[in-house]
Amino acid sequence: MTGTSPATPPPPEATPAPHAAPHSATPGYTAADAARWVPEPDKRPGRTAFQRDRARVLHSAALRRLAGKTQVVTPGTHTHAWDASPRTRLTHSLECAQVGRELGAALGCDPDLVETACLAHDLGHPPFGHNGEQALNEVAAPCGGFEGNAQSLRLLARLEPKRFVPAADGRPVSVGLNLTRAALDAATKYPWPRGGHPDDPGSPKFGVYEDDRPVYAWFRAGAPPAARSFEAQVMDWSDDVAYSVHDVEDGLHAGHLDPNVLLADAERAEIFAVAAERYAPGAGEAELAAALDRLLDQEWWPHGYDGTALAQARLKDATSQLIGRFCQAAEGATRARHGAGRLTRYAAELVVPAETRLECAVLKAVADRYVIQRPDQEALRADQRVVIAELAEALLARAPDGLDPQFRSLFAAAADDTARMRAVIDQIAALTDASARSLHARLTRPPGNGWGNPG
Repeated sequence: MTGTSPATPPPPEATPAPHAAPHSATPGYTAADAARWVPEPDKRPGRTAFQRDRARVLHSAALRRLAGKTQVVTPGTHTHAWDASPRTRLTHSLECAQVGRELGAALGCDPDLVETACLAHDLGHPPFGHNGEQALNEVAAPCGGFEGNAQSLRLLARLEPKRFVPAADGRPVSVGLNLTRAALDAATKYPWPRGGHPDDPGSPKFGVYEDDRPVYAWFRAGAPPAARSFEAQVMDWSDDVAYSVHDVEDGLHAGHLDPNVLLADAERAEIFAVAAERYAPGAGEAELAAALDRLLDQEWWPHGYDGTALAQARLKDATSQLIGRFCQAAEGATRARHGAGRLTRYAAELVVPAETRLECAVLKAVADRYVIQRPDQEALRADQRVVIAELAEALLARAPDGLDPQFRSLFAAAADDTARMRAVIDQIAALTDASARSLHARLTRPPGNGWGNPG
């Protein structure tokens, strides 16, 4: 594979068969599920392999960096005390992990495994969220594009420094966090390469870069093509639940959303149009209206919000009620189809009732319409795209200058221009919102304006 040899770890000595004997410490999972790309001895008896996975992600620098990456509402842009701390990618990931852990446990999954997947699912997001992802994808077109989920796998399996093994020439090569097969699989929301979507080859969503195909082939051994593991499905639904509910909560806190607009016909029509286009393709206005009305009819629904302590408590209760409603619907429907017992790996499909998915989609559309589509946000997004494009141009022109030591070494070891470009993309993706702006300002500042030359 062109340009990958310096950074691709050797294959494992032996790969356990997909139907190996059950792993005694983790009921419902096999020894193959708990295997690692590079075998490791247990450091402390009594911990399961999935507990070790969770600890590795929880202590990773990549997870900590999510604290500096915007979720929806940009921190520090509002003055009200109750809006001082909107969610970041980190707090979203922690909340997603709590939702996923409990839902997974209720369905018989190993809770540490599901929590690991939820904590890891956004690790690859670049600065400025999905807007930054789109801008970086344009920059990265010559080296295979950029996708946040594929970048998450790259971080877990290669970039996050934790375990190294010797390459054929004796040089140390990173295998990332060296998570178990089941953990890497559970964290993979889109189990196909670029252009490999089973129903839409033109889809921009994919879960693995060409560079990372060896480890991908290892942890997907025995899995049905393009099928997600049960734990990955739980992670995905927990992500949907967490961000649909919490983005609306943050919008209310920030004063961007007046609950009364959800009763106005013109506003509702706009919400339903967004939902049908982006979150529930093919859904009709009548069924979307019914979904919204089901939520508005709940006695706990927040029909007003003035920022008082009582209003905050009522909103928090509504948030809790919504999460419980969405998770219990999925748990009940899944149990109705598959019965009692442990549901793990590829033994079952998560069942989410259509009505529940529509309710979730309507909440996403509400946040989209009143938070993401605000005029000031579009101006901000345009500026963010300029920052990403100019930062990439400056780094590519100067590299390896401007790269952090980790990415400078990857750049130096790369076999060709494609691999060198990927090292630069890795550097940009690792930045927080603030560090991206800071590095952009430093690299694009005119000479004589802080570079030690007379101005």
